[in-house]
Amino acid sequence: MNRRTLLKAAVGGAVFMSMPIIGVFAATARTLTLGTRVIEVNGRAATVYSLTGPDGKPGLAFDAGTDFDVLLANTLGEETIVHWHGLTPPWQQDGVPEAPMPQLKAGERRTFRFPVGSGGTHWMHAHTLQEQNLLAAPLIVRRAEEVAADEQEIVVLLHDFSFTSAAELLAKLKGSSAGGHAMPGMGHDMGAMNMPGMDHGGMDMGSMPGMEHGGMPGMSMDLNDIEYDAYLANDRTLDDPEVIRVEKGGTVRLRIINGATGTAFSIDLGALEGQVVAVDGQPVRPVAARRFPMTMGQRLDIRLRVPSEGGAFPILALREGAPQRTGIVIATAGAAVSKLPPVGEATGPVLDFAHEAGLRAIAPLADRKADVRYAVDLTGNMAGYSWAMPGSEAIRVKRGQRVEIEMRNASMMAHPMHLHGHHFQVVGLDGGSRFSGAVRDTVLVPPSRTVTIAIDADNPGRWAFHCHHLYHMASGMMATFAYDGV
Repeated sequence: MNRRTLLKAAVGGAVFMSMPIIGVFAATARTLTLGTRVIEVNGRAATVYSLTGPDGKPGLAFDAGTDFDVLLANTLGEETIVHWHGLTPPWQQDGVPEAPMPQLKAGERRTFRFPVGSGGTHWMHAHTLQEQNLLAAPLIVRRAEEVAADEQEIVVLLHDFSFTSAAELLAKLKGSSAGGHAMPGMGHDMGAMNMPGMDHGGMDMGSMPGMEHGGMPGMSMDLNDIEYDAYLANDRTLDDPEVIRVEKGGTVRLRIINGATGTAFSIDLGALEGQVVAVDGQPVRPVAARRFPMTMGQRLDIRLRVPSEGGAFPILALREGAPQRTGIVIATAGAAVSKLPPVGEATGPVLDFAHEAGLRAIAPLADRKADVRYAVDLTGNMAGYSWAMPGSEAIRVKRGQRVEIEMRNASMMAHPMHLHGHHFQVVGLDGGSRFSGAVRDTVLVPPSRTVTIAIDADNPGRWAFHCHHLYHMASGMMATFAYDGV
């Protein structure tokens, strides 16, 4: 899989491959329908994609330990395919165009069946540019203790929205001048560029003079390269948010999914304090705070208690480095809900390692030495909008190996790096002391910083390994985690 595959898939150019038929279980499978729906954004009607379960609601939910037994029905007039983000299916059922299955043709139905896994907050989305137009939905796998818990579950899917098509957004990005001047619909901070071919050679760039913020001396980070028309939480903007009623003194489990294609957020609980209890669906030792960062593709499970006196409490998602925000409101019966503007007075925090460094897995990988190690540089710049992963072409693993990958960001933009088909553990940041960090499937690598992850190679295939910024992925930051013999 490569950049050409993604762009080809976006315009419906998948090539049929002879593959074994997936799923003879259609008689018992739950139907997941690919279609369209109309939402209102900024007072305008917008036709977007939909992924609807048999109950008529977006997405699917399962009990841990059961089978993912799904009939995917494409009612669109175009090809598409769905990736099950956070699950670990057999490679043939992963949902990436031509890797190895072709896309679903218009009107086609295809069944999928595999173990759903041990549980967690996950999601599903197109692995094409169609993701920009809200082809995404929650995929929740509830553990037995979560089902039994005396707590209210609230699922929030965040997204960034544009009335401009994804193909046009990408074309504008790639057509940016070498000077980096912003174009209509593009970010206002595009002028900063890294040096072409920059490679820090393993140095700790964060410790160099002038590098306190992870950039090169005299240069600044690029935080947002697209100015979206709106930021959504469960399809709604903050000036018309979803209001969810909760009980006074009750416990709430927020399952928050950052389904945005190019926007990182910080979750702001306002007057409430919560505990993050899982990241990317994997339990962590509880960490208490009022703000929690999350980059594209990541998920947060936050447990909080509603005050006994009741009230209305906004749960906000603050756009990184900008004043825009979205969110929901939880409110007890009779509580007045004040109007909230979608643009705040302050900018959202810039994401760094502070939160990641404090996370500890409840169920870490077994303690063992790596059998093989790889170094992957994350390179690129805004001039010409080209991104790459030098070193990733060498990744070859054998089943049963413990693999470590050091990702070194040699660019001036952050990259949320996602590995399909596996969960990995964060074991190192910036070359510092090893630690038993969070088990994840998506981790942020800020500019000029380094993240080391450990993976148990237990799911053979040629797995996608890429940046979860849609436009970085479409412009070259995509590779494979390949097993020998596959």
